[in-house]
Amino acid sequence: MIGNLTGLHLIVILAVILLIFGAAKLPALAKSVGQSAKILKTEMKSVAHDDDAPVAASEVPRAASSGTPTKL
Repeated sequence: MIGNLTGLHLIVILAVILLIFGAAKLPALAKSVGQSAKILKTEMKSVAHDDDAPVAASEVPRAASSGTPTKL
């Protein structure tokens, strides 16, 4: 579907976006999209970094030593 877009289609899409948001709001919209992409990129790197880190023995949850359930 995206492969069938021509230059005319893209111009019409850009014109509709310009009409919806207005020329004054487009720079702010582009800035917010860029900031969101930057945040997403840093979060993805931190998640990938966290997955590579070994789990310490103190972080592994332990099962209760007795066979009876505990009351909350």
